[in-house]
Amino acid sequence: MSKNFSKIEFFYDEFADEFDRWMNKYDLQRRLDIVFNELLPHDISGRRLLDAGCGTGHFSRLASEKGAIVTSLDIGEKLLEKVAEKCNTERVIGSVLDLRFKEDYFDFVISSEVIEHTENPYGAIREFYRVLKPGGILALTVPNRFWKWLCIIANALKIRPYEGMENWVGYLRLKGELKKAGFFILQYRGFHLLPFQLKFLHPFLLFMDRLGDKIGPLYINIAASCQKHR
Repeated sequence: MSKNFSKIEFFYDEFADEFDRWMNKYDLQRRLDIVFNELLPHDISGRRLLDAGCGTGHFSRLASEKGAIVTSLDIGEKLLEKVAEKCNTERVIGSVLDLRFKEDYFDFVISSEVIEHTENPYGAIREFYRVLKPGGILALTVPNRFWKWLCIIANALKIRPYEGMENWVGYLRLKGELKKAGFFILQYRGFHLLPFQLKFLHPFLLFMDRLGDKIGPLYINIAASCQKHR
């Protein structure tokens, strides 16, 4: 474990072998669909893409399949080993709060359910802006602070075995911080109106996602597509 990271930041890396089994398949597929079919341009082939907080590599794999030149970044060495089993990307150990890349380097940055697990989510946004090329696009998903009470209850009841770092962001605050960092917002909306863990709700959730731009603050998750000024 690197001395630069705290123990709670390594929560996911500690059970890397079980990570995929514990992931909710509906949520994962929905986020993949949103990121690649709604937030990013259709053609990303031949372009540099950073998967910032890549986990076990589901987003890196799909980006690679679409022809992007992918850099997979995570603080967890074991997680990056799982990425290597899924796809052939450049794998980098590092934090989204201190990206060791030069300015204006990537065409795209994707970060799905990551920045809330850092000490400074808005600092991560500023780093994403820095490493993007002018005109580059950030595709971001993150939990909405409005719903954090539900996780607090689930943790107390031992329903949700999570002991890592959580700094959830507010719907309106995040939008303001993206603009403050210099981004032009292309899309900004909510998804998952109700807990996706309940399978019988999936058709309803998918239907209601179409209203995410109108009643976004009520949703469990936030999706944003932002462009760095040219």
